[in-house]
Amino acid sequence: MADRRRVNGPAGGTAPPVYAQQAAGFQNTRRSRMRGPNQIRKLFLKTGLTPSASGSAYLEFEPSLGQNGVPGRLSDRPSALKLTCTVHGPRPLPRSAPFTPQLLLSAHIKYAPFASRQRKGYVRDANERDLAVHLESALRGVLIGERWPKSGVDVVITVLEGEEDCLEDEPFASTDSEYSRSKGLGMMSVLSGCITVASAAIVDAGIDCVDFVIGGVAAVARPPLTNKQKAKSRVKSDYAESIWQILMDPSPAEHEDLDAFCVVGYLQSRDEVTELWVKGNTPNKGDSQDQEETVLDVLTDRAVEAAIAARHVVVEAFKESNKFRIQSHSPDQG
Repeated sequence: MADRRRVNGPAGGTAPPVYAQQAAGFQNTRRSRMRGPNQIRKLFLKTGLTPSASGSAYLEFEPSLGQNGVPGRLSDRPSALKLTCTVHGPRPLPRSAPFTPQLLLSAHIKYAPFASRQRKGYVRDANERDLAVHLESALRGVLIGERWPKSGVDVVITVLEGEEDCLEDEPFASTDSEYSRSKGLGMMSVLSGCITVASAAIVDAGIDCVDFVIGGVAAVARPPLTNKQKAKSRVKSDYAESIWQILMDPSPAEHEDLDAFCVVGYLQSRDEVTELWVKGNTPNKGDSQDQEETVLDVLTDRAVEAAIAARHVVVEAFKESNKFRIQSHSPDQG
């Protein structure tokens, strides 16, 4: 039955026409990574933006830049990850609810209809529900639930702008195998940001936690091959598999072919991983299984290092927020 209370937009994504005269031989290629392999993107975090909620936070990542250090054209400009989170609670559960000795956590992740080039519906899809399950498992190891029996807390995250696996001018890769390897990085980046912004909002709400849990993501990428290397890879199929590198905080707009991704939720004070999600196939550097496990271990360590680097921004943001609160409530300010 159609919803008569709102006017729904088109099911598919739409883009305004762009009239530009392209020079001869111009090719709209994917921008290259301007950062080092062990360098994460700049991020902005702000807490306490929603007065009606117990705690709130806003997180934004720096968009990918072009070759000259500035964003690309409007038609091919990649999306920058923008997340907002509100925490409601702790509040008592209804009388009909069964007794729970620990705090009952409920996570909800929803893409805004304008968050991606492909329009999202008002009902959560399978990917959004899957992200919420991973977020709950990452946050359960942080909360001190014994101090809030028969209480519940709701964590609501809205993705205002989400990273996508492919650009607008290349909805699919050249082959199905390349697209399957690259598919999933945008979802991993969104989950990493959701873990960070949810942890900041929970601490802003005054809920007892062990420490900040920060999300970090890493990927196994292969640099673009030259024509000579491509010709060699046709003769020897495993030549392209031998060229790989592990990158911290990869962006879907900067890499064309990725083999494996890893996202973690990391507690630095306890040196614990509350959430680990690995997707893809690690490259084979040999026939030994120990070598394959070594690549997976390095991939996980890089994701942890990305989480540690992002933790400094979260700590500094809370220092600035607490300093502003103390100044606003001081007697001198009236």
